[in-house]
Amino acid sequence: MDEPKKDRGTAEVAVRLSVALKRLRSRLREEAGMTRTGFTLTQLALLQRLVDGGPTTAASLAAAEHVSQQAIAQSVAPLKEAGLVQTAPGVSDRRKVMISVTQSGRDLYVSLLMSREAWLTRAIDTIVSPRERAALETAIELLERLAAADLRPDLEIK
Repeated sequence: MDEPKKDRGTAEVAVRLSVALKRLRSRLREEAGMTRTGFTLTQLALLQRLVDGGPTTAASLAAAEHVSQQAIAQSVAPLKEAGLVQTAPGVSDRRKVMISVTQSGRDLYVSLLMSREAWLTRAIDTIVSPRERAALETAIELLERLAAADLRPDLEIK
């Protein structure tokens, strides 16, 4: 009889963790000013991908974001109109269109990132006592392990 109780406990922990992570992500977006930019989360994610990964094609962005090229085109258009990204023919294949971040786009991304990190630093300094820091470090390690978990069944190669 202990087994179902254990599973229910794990399920409850999973729900609490999921809710807490969603609330923290939402708060980080709010504190970073992402909601005030007027851009969607998808558009800001594309901006981040371009800052981190450099120029790429719409096809590569679509594959990375698991969406259609049409969805990428719809998301990139407002970023381009705002001067945050630019397009240019590919160097090796002029038929391909390369999408890259502009300095304005990079500046916006860095500003959002700095605002988010500043808020989180202040929140940790305010909320987490020095005695709780070790527990926070352990929690971060556990979250990193959960994020890296690959629970797919092993594929047998015959």
